Amino acid sequence: MVTSEQPFRLDGDVALVTGGGGILGSQFCRALAEAGAMVAIVDISAEAAEAVASDIGLAARGFACDVSDPLSVRETVDAIVAHFGTIDILLNNAATKTDDVRAFFAEFEDYDPAVWREVMSVNIDGMFLMSQAVGKVMLGNGNGGRIVQTASIYGLVGPDARIYEGSDYLGGPINSPAVYSASKAAVVGLTKWLATHWAHKDIRVNCLVPGGVGSGQNSRFAELYSAKVPMGRMARAEEMIAPMLFLASRDASYVTGQVLASDGGWTAW
Repeated sequence: MVTSEQPFRLDGDVALVTGGGGILGSQFCRALAEAGAMVAIVDISAEAAEAVASDIGLAARGFACDVSDPLSVRETVDAIVAHFGTIDILLNNAATKTDDVRAFFAEFEDYDPAVWREVMSVNIDGMFLMSQAVGKVMLGNGNGGRIVQTASIYGLVGPDARIYEGSDYLGGPINSPAVYSASKAAVVGLTKWLATHWAHKDIRVNCLVPGGVGSGQNSRFAELYSAKVPMGRMARAEEMIAPMLFLASRDASYVTGQVLASDGGWTAW
């Protein structure tokens, strides 16, 4: 049953979005605010977080946080609660390609373990740390909560290396590194564990799985990727908004532990 005349309304809710300054994160923050939520925009870059908050207005505030650092996470969550009073929604969205994009896209046989650990520290450790800290707030409030974690199609299926032949990103060749797939598969597993762990406390935890969104790849990549998608194209960032809002809203009151792929049919082949 839809809980309001307008579905997916979040009036009075406080939402925390990690990676809020990024391509998807910034779209999510604006959509949450438009749905009535007050939004804590969390990003490793204070400048990026504050820029999105400034664009949204009084309903939002930016916070700098390194989600891989337990102390940074705790201090940020405390600051958000001090400012907004509570946290009702956590959108665990932060991920990294590291500061060295070429090392991130290195071949598996030569992959640097330090880069592997750096990616994992953000993509999965960060989700653990933020879920832990925000979960304590939700448990303490006794009103339940909603957690949405961003994974990837490559957390569900393996990549097709053929779509990367002749592809380019930020001035160099790309692939889909094993660390990315492994970290995103871990997000799916963490989602299901948390969903069962907190279900009796009315904290619902679900996973959003976006398909490929254009973010600087060349036209060759877009052409090869689109040929693999039943719908025949890459996603637009704004197409992830409605699935996210559904999972974050009270309208999904009986939905937990689910993995919702918004991927144009990629994982249906």
